[in-house]
Amino acid sequence: MTKNSSNIIVIGGGAAGMMAAITAARNDASVILFEKNEKLGKKIYITGKGRCNVTNACEVEDLFPNMVTNKNFMYSSFYTFTNDMAMDFFEELGCPLKTERGNRVFPVSDKSSDVISALSREMRRLGVDVRLNTAVKAIKEEDGVVTGVKTDKGFYPASAVIVATGGISYPSTGSTGDGYRFAKAAGHSIKDTRPSLVPFETEGDICRRLQGLSLRNIQVTIKQGKKKLYEDFGELLFTHFGVSGPTIISASARIGGKILKAYATLIIDLKPALTKEQLDHRILRDFEEGSNKQFKNVLDKLLPKKMIPVIIELSGIDPEKKVNVITREERLHLVDTIKAFTMTVTGLRGYNEAIITQGGVHVKEVDPSTMESKLVKNLYFAGEVLDLDAVTGGFNLQIAWSTGYLAGMNCINYDY
Repeated sequence: MTKNSSNIIVIGGGAAGMMAAITAARNDASVILFEKNEKLGKKIYITGKGRCNVTNACEVEDLFPNMVTNKNFMYSSFYTFTNDMAMDFFEELGCPLKTERGNRVFPVSDKSSDVISALSREMRRLGVDVRLNTAVKAIKEEDGVVTGVKTDKGFYPASAVIVATGGISYPSTGSTGDGYRFAKAAGHSIKDTRPSLVPFETEGDICRRLQGLSLRNIQVTIKQGKKKLYEDFGELLFTHFGVSGPTIISASARIGGKILKAYATLIIDLKPALTKEQLDHRILRDFEEGSNKQFKNVLDKLLPKKMIPVIIELSGIDPEKKVNVITREERLHLVDTIKAFTMTVTGLRGYNEAIITQGGVHVKEVDPSTMESKLVKNLYFAGEVLDLDAVTGGFNLQIAWSTGYLAGMNCINYDY
């Protein structure tokens, strides 16, 4: 088998695009990568709060339950380029990794720039022609076969084109939906898009008053009417507009579409380890220890300081009232307030704050074993441009590595 002078064009210098370019170049293809930004990997740079959660070190079969959309499509990708292979890949490129809570994998340096540098170095070593500040305007085809791309700097012929332009989340990183436009022009349908892995907006001023407060080991329940949509245990953060944090971000991936259609109720159990009876005994004990204190001064052992005024207000108990005259009914209402701290969710934050985009190029029109379009020969898709997404924890980047690898492997033309 000899190389048939494959001339591959990759559109997009993010995770999937760089992986596709490296894989194709390692298979002796001539590769040009077009990136409209002034540098590569702008979205990688901000992932994991600047640390870059490269992948997840779970068993490969455990990747699938963490997929939100079209998990079956990912079988070939995940098993062809596994999370273990992704970790080995970066280690071999001189980017040592470490595994933290929840099997989340990060660079030892805690610097996302090291991930980008490793990928950039490998592309240079392989001779990938990286063209920054170059915007692709259209993908050209003849008789259903890709012929090249038109950029703002001219036409470039290609034996195959890989679209790895991302979604429309964090548009400041260059993710502005170009790939959807290319796909539509090629006859592909686009599944409705929406922001995902994104905070919630809430009604009223409670969250604004609690802004900056982070809660751990709480239970979150989200309902619409009497129907329970979601339940989780973990961390939550109050913001000036509503709520964020891991439990909320994960909820947005699972039920965000339903929240866009109708308001929902968010119920936070601030003390999930205690039953109502146990919490009542705990409060009663605190009251007995400070029996001559005012109500506003006896909750500091039970709740974060910033939360006490809000809980007092919601309890309906006079903050100046001595605890030795608080009634059983008032105390039980306090228990209910702590066990079901409730607010109304009015919607999701926008794409500017969304970690990923849900929706994208319809996967029924893409071959899952090669990433090639079923509609146009030699046109490939990889990464977030496709209708694929997962929860947080490194799973979305693994989608990018795996689909990028598969596209890079299969876009090569060989002469047998």
